[in-house]
Amino acid sequence: MKKLDIKLMHPVEQINMVIGRIYEKGMTTTSGGNISIRDKNGDIWITPSAVDKGDLTPKDIVCVKADGTVVGLHKPSSEFPFHKAIFDARPDINAIIHAHPPGLVAFSITRQVPNTNITPHFRSVCGKIGYAPYGCPGSEDLGKKIADQFINSDSKAVIMENHGVVLGGSDMLDAYQRFETLELCCCILISAGKLGKINALTDEQIQQYRAQIPSKADRFSDPGYPSDELAIRRDMVNIIHRACEQGLMISTFGTVSARWNKNDFLITPHNVSRWNITADNIIQVKNGMTEDNKNPSYQVKLHQRIYEENPHINSIITTQSPNLMAHSISGTKFDVRTIPESWIFLQDVPSIPFGSLFDDIDGMAKMFDKNRVVLIENDCAVVTGDKLLNTFDYLEVAEFSANSLVMAASVGPLCPMGDAEIDELRVAFSAIIR
Repeated sequence: MKKLDIKLMHPVEQINMVIGRIYEKGMTTTSGGNISIRDKNGDIWITPSAVDKGDLTPKDIVCVKADGTVVGLHKPSSEFPFHKAIFDARPDINAIIHAHPPGLVAFSITRQVPNTNITPHFRSVCGKIGYAPYGCPGSEDLGKKIADQFINSDSKAVIMENHGVVLGGSDMLDAYQRFETLELCCCILISAGKLGKINALTDEQIQQYRAQIPSKADRFSDPGYPSDELAIRRDMVNIIHRACEQGLMISTFGTVSARWNKNDFLITPHNVSRWNITADNIIQVKNGMTEDNKNPSYQVKLHQRIYEENPHINSIITTQSPNLMAHSISGTKFDVRTIPESWIFLQDVPSIPFGSLFDDIDGMAKMFDKNRVVLIENDCAVVTGDKLLNTFDYLEVAEFSANSLVMAASVGPLCPMGDAEIDELRVAFSAIIR
């Protein structure tokens, strides 16, 4: 996994890395989409026209100087006019992504704006979403229609009628994270719609949730890094990157922790890109205190209580994988009595009300005495296990099972295994089932 360091990378390197990731994740095609960066000189660096997105190199990126001079091996993207129009309209935007990922295109071609209020996280990252009427690609008319949306609101994301989406950011990482998060939001909405009614949060609920996010915890200095602790950091980083690669986690959301010594543990930081995380970013938690000069995930208190209440648990993953979240926001029962493997590994998965992460931490922690996975409505999935790899395996099984249920909704009514089959599994696999 390459490290993305916005401050030290040249615009051509940033653009090449991000467009490559967008292509690899299936969020654009060989010919579709374009991204750009405005540098401190006012020059605009942009992807070229008619060059394979899956085979771009930094040398292919084009620079359009502030005076209009084009420097590079190719012509700039035909969509350059609307990139320039957005930059001219919004001094706070220095990076733009335009693409046609399936989820966002579904909203574009049905001429709807996705409701990001399905979780506090989606609303926080994506913000308000604008909508621009159709304009011919590459035209000044399209540029004006899009720029008007950016001028007339504080939106940094605009659905383009029958044309996909365009998003801006203070830098390329900010733009990419908004893009990735909004596409996940759309995919979850689509999947949840197959399962049942979508339950969105009110602005007041989101404000109350944010108000409960704890302030900085007590700190300690000179943590020390013995070899066993360093090994846990390495394993956590590998699992986080793997989760991002498999679509089980995105750059803006996902908390991983692992018990280290008694009830002391290691946890991921807040506001660090998950697909760019390193061992140095991981944070020690001792006696409820965290390493100095580091900001742990806001879920640190929940993880701490789970470890204190459950000596058999040694690792925790909380995430927003797409199909588990489809169940979370639709209120549809996540029934794992589908195939033997799903029930053996997960058993029955409860769903608890939104806000439980803060309102009832003690009650949540005690649930994991009997449950490996718990869904929090309109929030996240919490997965626990003995070893970090086991926990990741449970997450994989849960997401695959949830995906099967979403797909089955278009096929016919679910026919789950009965009590007799479940009792048989309890006896046959008692060593695995705790």
